[in-house]
Amino acid sequence: MELCTSSVSGSVQWSRISAFDYRTRSHGYASSSSWVSQRRRKTSFYVMNAASTGALPPTKKLIPRTNVRNISGDKPSSALEQLDIERGVCIPFRKYTPEMVRNRVLGSRGSVLSLASRGVEIIWKLGLYWSALMYDFLVGRDEEIVPFRARQLRNLLCDLGPSFIKAGQVLANRPDIIREDYMNELCILQDDVPPFPNQVAFSIIEEELGQPLERLFSRISSRTIAAASLGQVYRATLRETGEDVAIKVQRPGIEPIIYRDLFLFRTLASFLNGISLQKLGCNAELIVDEFGEKLLEELDYTLEATNIEDFLENFKDDPTVKIPQVYKQYSGSRVLVMEWIDGIRCTDPQAIKEAGIDVEGFLTVGVSAALRQLLEFGLFHGDPHPGNIFAMRDGRIAYVDFGNVAVLSQQNKQILIDAVVHAVNEDYAEMANDFTRLGFLASGTDVSPIVPALEAIWQNSAGKGLADFNFRSVTGKFNQLVYNYPIRIPERFSLVIRSLLTQEGICFTLQPDFKFLEVAYPYVAKRLLTDPNPALRERLIQVLFKDGLFQWKRLENLIVLAKENVSKMSSNPALKKNSSQIERNRQMEKKLDLTDTIKDGARLFLIDAGIRRQLIMAFTEDSKLHVEELVDVYRLVEDQIDIPSVALEVIQDLPSVARDFMLSWSDSILSDRQY
Repeated sequence: MELCTSSVSGSVQWSRISAFDYRTRSHGYASSSSWVSQRRRKTSFYVMNAASTGALPPTKKLIPRTNVRNISGDKPSSALEQLDIERGVCIPFRKYTPEMVRNRVLGSRGSVLSLASRGVEIIWKLGLYWSALMYDFLVGRDEEIVPFRARQLRNLLCDLGPSFIKAGQVLANRPDIIREDYMNELCILQDDVPPFPNQVAFSIIEEELGQPLERLFSRISSRTIAAASLGQVYRATLRETGEDVAIKVQRPGIEPIIYRDLFLFRTLASFLNGISLQKLGCNAELIVDEFGEKLLEELDYTLEATNIEDFLENFKDDPTVKIPQVYKQYSGSRVLVMEWIDGIRCTDPQAIKEAGIDVEGFLTVGVSAALRQLLEFGLFHGDPHPGNIFAMRDGRIAYVDFGNVAVLSQQNKQILIDAVVHAVNEDYAEMANDFTRLGFLASGTDVSPIVPALEAIWQNSAGKGLADFNFRSVTGKFNQLVYNYPIRIPERFSLVIRSLLTQEGICFTLQPDFKFLEVAYPYVAKRLLTDPNPALRERLIQVLFKDGLFQWKRLENLIVLAKENVSKMSSNPALKKNSSQIERNRQMEKKLDLTDTIKDGARLFLIDAGIRRQLIMAFTEDSKLHVEELVDVYRLVEDQIDIPSVALEVIQDLPSVARDFMLSWSDSILSDRQY
């Protein structure tokens, strides 16, 4: 939902609370707390025991969908258990379970009649549409009429209500389920609906907060700033502090509608499990459960408030990113009050340029922020369309609407980095195995048929170089692969794909010649070279060694790219305009800090016999000393490191290194004696 923008603030009509001809009621504070608001997200996800994912069933042959007969003869575990294993997390308390939905729907008064009438409506409208598709196929015009049928589907989903609008938005990023031409049409599916009356919205605010409006707000807009299928937004001013805020109010009666439709979706899915197993390698119920989880999360504004707090924590030391403050004391399960963002929407590139904002600097900040969310925090904005991203006049990027966020476990992040490393090393068989580990393929599936396809996609795209590379072209080729094989895109990764595509689209809108990867590659290079995470250290070694040979040129390229990232970020206009915040938070990096990397490298050289052997071979490869390559690397980093201070830190670390060396040596001696 689009929350706020300065472009509409001039046209907003303000009304004094005292002028409302509106009877207020005294309520106690509604109980809006839930398990979500009482914990930090990081305490609610627990890494699964590795043993739970270690054993693989007998290998299954991966063949094109048209010839698939039985992908798994084993009875699958529950859909939610399967999702937990894929995600590498365990969720102790859930917003959604099929049993909870069923009990809530069937336990309500008049449920049978409501379900029957809604079921008839859905079956009738979808049946007519399906009949039209069958007729097109029989008369041989199914291809030529696709654009019309795609528009018809979009309009049909809008007519069927908010659950189907949300389902359509999910399908727009699921090439494993529908064709690309239908996806392109659903990408423009609008979530805008007529607003519900102000009096109803204000009544909900009072019910949730337990106080009259005039006691909390000195003024509130008489028109909505934005209206969507799940709620609408007003602009207001807090009476106590005078701060401008955005108030998000949930649409009345929406929750029973969502629960009813989810029950019908899952009932229908139970009849489609056979087809889904054949086409996607998973139950249709699992897909509905993924959708249901995200939809019910969006309905709970206490969870969105927690999402905002998590983003604030993640970016607290980043002066280039603006996250709105959330006022939890004024919020509930159906009402959310947050700081008003006075920025320029990314849908208005001309206004951004007229405001004197450095466009390239702003886009660099945006790409870096997106990559940090994905690869560093594992918590990323799932709906970063142009209406949810603002350019601040000081060059910062601002995000709003945190109802749809996705979480990647540490396990998933490491596998993603593995996939990048395997792509760099052109190890396409391992890249295909990464897809299995991420949940795109059923465990134990024979991946050999898709290895040539992955190789063709990557080599064709990477061969163009940074100047012509774009995610949309790669995604288009990948969509064809996904549609032709029993590959399922897990919901969280469909959000990753949508996030990258949307933000790349924003970059091209604001600056058509912007090179997304020219910012992304340096960021990844810097992470590999400087991040002390042991998992990333291991990936760095994998990148630097190929077929047992040290890649001197690759190391030089990584250093050059990492220095480029540091240079771009340290000279960004947003940093200069927010220098006071930098002073408070931390000193921004002016140089590439390789101190920890050098210390870890020295430790590995002394302790790890395998690494020591490989490095010695690297220096003496082809029966010659590679002094020239070593000098070239030194010249690249000599202006980035303070040799005396690094040497001092290495010396200070020597006692610890010596201890580890002695332990390693004694272990090897004892191991040799056992044999």
